[in-house]
Amino acid sequence: MRTTIAFFTLVIISFTTMAQDFKLKVWPNGAPDSNGLTTPEEVFDGKRVRNVSEAEIYVYLPKIGINTGAAVVICPGGGYAMEAMDHEGYDMAEWLASQGVAGIVLKYRLPNGHDQIPLEDAQRALRIVRQKAAEWGINPAKIGIAGSSAGGHLASTAGTRFDLGKPDSSDPLEKFSCRPDFMLLLYPVITFNEEFGHMGSRTNLIGAGNKWELVEKYSNELHATAQTPPTFLVLADDDGGVPPRNSIEFYMALKKYKIPAEMHIFRDGGHGFGMRKKNIPVDQWPNLFAQWMKAQGITK
Repeated sequence: MRTTIAFFTLVIISFTTMAQDFKLKVWPNGAPDSNGLTTPEEVFDGKRVRNVSEAEIYVYLPKIGINTGAAVVICPGGGYAMEAMDHEGYDMAEWLASQGVAGIVLKYRLPNGHDQIPLEDAQRALRIVRQKAAEWGINPAKIGIAGSSAGGHLASTAGTRFDLGKPDSSDPLEKFSCRPDFMLLLYPVITFNEEFGHMGSRTNLIGAGNKWELVEKYSNELHATAQTPPTFLVLADDDGGVPPRNSIEFYMALKKYKIPAEMHIFRDGGHGFGMRKKNIPVDQWPNLFAQWMKAQGITK
């Protein structure tokens, strides 16, 4: 009898733990390189962060009864100068968990002149989620990535530059694929083309000046292929921060390769709405995304 009680107690504790939030370091043994930031990390204006020199993931798992097995790694925006962790991070993760989808917020290291670092963190986060998939109740074939604004640039970079695992790597985690299975891009920075790119994000990622090789490398509309994952795009026509053409060019690049894609351009909403409610039609985008995930067979 005591054994039975102990067993069920353990099961209840396990289920409770899975329903709670927790965080993990992306590089628990230290990152392979440094972004050179020595100023302490700072939280300001609520839950925005700057001076990020250590990457972490914040995991929001759905309740057992509604878990669909899907997961999304979330990259908050902030022009590669800071990260809006609330309405473009934690709030989105909580909503996803309520829909039966694991929300995993990535606090990535800011580049500080080291353009490769945010992508290293995003790829590593995707590998971690695949490694932990069975433990966290996640289907390793249903792991997406989301990003808003510059976080959308990071997400779309991860969605166009990936590997399916490195079997010869001495690091066991590197053997897992870092390809996202789908993408959610909110008013994303896509290009570093001067005509319609977001120059603030460009400067913060690759530096000032015309470094054309890096401009081309991080203009993600140029890197779509037949292997780019299905994508859901959301933006507002009156976005004064990142020109809507960023999303439009990426959508057209996806269609060149017949990648399933859906794009919603709302009349009003501006830039940076994220999960904030404005009492206008753009508030409905999460429901549209939920329907899209069902249509794609990501959720039931």
